[in-house]
This record gives sequence, structure tokens and C-alpha cells, in this order.
Amino acid sequence: MTTGPKPPRGPRRGGWPHGSARTDQLIRTLLRRRKESLAIEDVTVVDKPGMRRAVAATAVGNTMEWFDFGVYAYVAVTLGRVFFPADDPATQVVSTFATFAVAFLVRPLGGLVFGPLGDRIGRRRVLSTTMIMMAAGTFAVGLLPGYDAIGFAAPLLLLACRVVQGFSTGGEYAGATTYIAEYAPDQRRGFLGSWLDFGTFIGYSLGSGLVTVLTAAIGETGMVDWGWRVPFLVAGPLGLIGLYMRLRLEETPAFQQEAERAAEAAEAAKAHGDTLPIEEARQSGRGRLKEIFTRHWQAVLICMGLVLMYNVTNYMVTSYLPTFMTSTLGDDATTAQVLVLGTMLFVVLAITVVGRTSDRWGRRPLFLFGSVGMIVLAIPAVVLIREGGVLLPAIGCLILGAMLVTFAGTSAATLPALFPTRLRYGALSISYNLSVSLFGGTTPLLASWLVATTHNTLVPAFYLMAAGVIGLISTVFLHETAGKPLRGSGPMVETEEEARTAVAESRTEAGRHARDVWIRLRHPWAGAGHREAGPPEEEEE
Repeated sequence: MTTGPKPPRGPRRGGWPHGSARTDQLIRTLLRRRKESLAIEDVTVVDKPGMRRAVAATAVGNTMEWFDFGVYAYVAVTLGRVFFPADDPATQVVSTFATFAVAFLVRPLGGLVFGPLGDRIGRRRVLSTTMIMMAAGTFAVGLLPGYDAIGFAAPLLLLACRVVQGFSTGGEYAGATTYIAEYAPDQRRGFLGSWLDFGTFIGYSLGSGLVTVLTAAIGETGMVDWGWRVPFLVAGPLGLIGLYMRLRLEETPAFQQEAERAAEAAEAAKAHGDTLPIEEARQSGRGRLKEIFTRHWQAVLICMGLVLMYNVTNYMVTSYLPTFMTSTLGDDATTAQVLVLGTMLFVVLAITVVGRTSDRWGRRPLFLFGSVGMIVLAIPAVVLIREGGVLLPAIGCLILGAMLVTFAGTSAATLPALFPTRLRYGALSISYNLSVSLFGGTTPLLASWLVATTHNTLVPAFYLMAAGVIGLISTVFLHETAGKPLRGSGPMVETEEEARTAVAESRTEAGRHARDVWIRLRHPWAGAGHREAGPPEEEEE
């Protein structure tokens, strides 16, 4: 036996010194900091009457917005005759769509104003404001004098009305999707969100249907003389109904919880005077914008790609296709309007089915299906539309409608889930409106200009294929969010029983996480699939 100090022992297989009290203390500390389980108060049980009011009020706002778009698309040729010089019919159409596109160019400004404002003062107030501005701008169009009465002042006044509409809609869709997403249970967010775009296509169908009926009743001459005003004037009463419904809404549970956390953070910052300026900068509009583009730029790009695919398809079908079929292909105006209207009715009937399917299958599979389908089927669809008659163009329109409804039934649940609660309205408003302004709203203008320049009637198909490629790339980087809580929010369920189930599942998951931490620290050589029992007291938790 030797005397003196003992030589240090070599490391164990796991790399930890044998009997190290410091190591055991580290393990216990990490286990205490393991993924915490939910408490029952962390789970929000949705107020069902409030949820129904939220869905109805936001859907009505979208109905109002797209009523205007449907009307504008179907009377584009008529508006060209009323508001622009009668030199060249093609120039009149392009000028009308240029006015249509200008409204989209100011949408990012509306998003920059209304989005961060909605994150600071609440979703409900901003949505009520956008409703008023949208209805007033649309109603005013119906009161404008034409070019024959006041000359170039007529298109300038039309442009001013479109700017008001575009600025207000900059905060409309993003706010509406945010509101529904924050009110919907996690397991039904796709279905309930699809009702928002259901309102979109109902509004478009109502607007285009009204124009179709008026055109059939009073003819093109009557539409140019006075009939074009009627659909715009209808927007006034619709706007009042939508405003009444929105004023009855309450703030979303997610926003209320975030406001409480922000108030607590502000109180804590006030208690430490040196940190108050930091917290104030973080909560300011400028601080939020900086955080969006520095910490969430990947989500912004994914959102813009998905929105591009959806809106290029949307505006190609709803806004450009009627004009393409009449002005470019020479089809009968009533036939073209009925075909596109039938496509919209198909979308209306299928959209909530797609939303419910996205809750079961996930958002990514549907976006993948739609984007690949757009790349493969765009040319066959446009070729069928060019054939003339009724049957083949109807099949072509339905193909495009099937791709459109895939995006429409999924977007309202997918896009808000990309961003955390405190930045959701602002980040979604900016991302959505930048994409719509640059690529969506300009689709009718660019498509009509390209067709007129190249004389190639397959241009709309190429345009749709390019959008499908961009959407496919964005979908590859999209994380699945179906059935999961929104970022920055706790679980949302429909019943107390579901809340208790969520808490129980969370405790089980927390116990598994603690066990995995123990295995990785004590036995790092164990494979990912290797399971060992941790300490009894941790395993029981």
C-alpha cells in the first residue's frame, strides 16, 4: 500500500468524473430547468359565442372589400369608357387596371400604419377604422362624374378614391386573419379561418353577380350611362352593417394576455429606471419594425412567397380573366362573366372543406399540392379557356378554381402562425401587403400589358407557373402549424375536458424531456433511440 495523495481517477465512459458533487448539482439544476408542464390556467377555453361573432364580423369586412374588387373587375371596360379618353379601347382597359393597381401600391403604407398600431392599441379598434375607410372610399366612386363632364379631373378623383381604399385594406386582411386565428381553437383554426376567405369570395360573387344582372337587364349602353354606379353605391349600407358587427367585438384572448405581460414588463422596467428606455424602445413602433426585419426575416420571406402564389392566382382569375376572355379572346361578355362567377361559386362551396382538411392533414401538404398543381396545370387550363364555347372554357376555369381554393382555404390559418403574438398584426400586415402590392394587385395590369405586347395568349399561364414555383420554394421552408398553439400564446381549446387533456399531455411530455436530459448528461454515448430510466423522483413527474 502506498502513502501520499491518490492519483486522480480517469474519466468514466460518459466523460464525467466519478462521484463529482458538482456534476450531480449541475444535472439537478438542468432538470429543474427542464421544459415546464402546463398549468390549467395556461390553457384558454374559447368563448363560443364570442368566437362566432369574431368569425362573422371579420368575414363581413372581407365581403365588403371583395365586393368592390368583384365590381371593379367586371366593369373595368365600362369604367375605361367613363373615366378615360375614348382614343383606344385597349388603352382604356390598361388605364383602368393601372388605377386598380395604384390602390395596391399604397397598401404597404396602410400596413405600416395599421399593423403596428393593431399590436399596440388592439385589433378591434383598427379593424373598425379600416371598415369605415373602406366603405367610404367605395361608396364615393359611385358618386364621381365621368370624363365627359370634368375631363382629366375624373380619373384623378377615381385615383384618390382608390388610394383611400388601398390604404384602408392595408390593415384589413392581416387584421382579420390575426383576429380569427387568435380566437380559434388550435384544432379548428383551419376550418374557422377559411370562413374569412369564404367572405372574400362571397363578396366577389355578389359584386360580379350584381354587375352581370345589371348588364343583362339594361345592356352595355345603360351600364355606361348610369348602371356602373349602382354596385358602388351598395357599398354604403354594407359598410354600416360591417361596422356595427365589429363594434360589438371584444379583444382576442391572445392580445389580452400579451397586453398583461407587457404591462408587467413595463412595471418591472419602471422599478429599475435604467432599463425603462430599453423596454420603451422595444414596445415602440420603430422597435417593433426593427425586430420584425432582424429577428423574423425568414418568416417574412415565407409569408411573402405564399401570399404571392395565392394572390397572383386570385387576381388572375377574379380580376383579369373576365377582361382576358372578352377583350383578348373576343368572347361574349355575359358568357365570360357567368363562367368566372361559376368558378367563384365553386370556390365558395369548397373553401370550408379545404379549411377543415388542413386541420386534419396539415397546411404544408395542401400548399405543396396547390403549388405543384399550378405548375403542371396552368397551361392546360388556359388552352381550354382559349378554345371558345362554354364547356371547355368552363373546365379550364374550374381547374384554376381548384388551385385557388387550395390556397384560399389554408392561408388564413397558416400566415398568422408564422409570427409571435406581440408582433403578429404588424409583421403580417407588412409582409402580406408588400407581396400583394408588388405581385398580386399588379397581376391584371402586367398580364394585360404582356398580352398586348407579345400577342401571346399563353402569357397568363406562364405567369401562374412562375407564381407556383415561388410558392413551392416557400412551402419547402414552411413549418407545420396545424393543431399547435400560435407562437407566443398558450393552447386554445373548446371545452374544459380538452383543457384537462392538454395539461395531462403536457406533464407527460415534460417528464419525457426530463428523462432525455438525464440520459444525455449521464450517458452521452446512448443513441437517440436509446431509453433508460432516470431517477425515480423525476420519472414520476
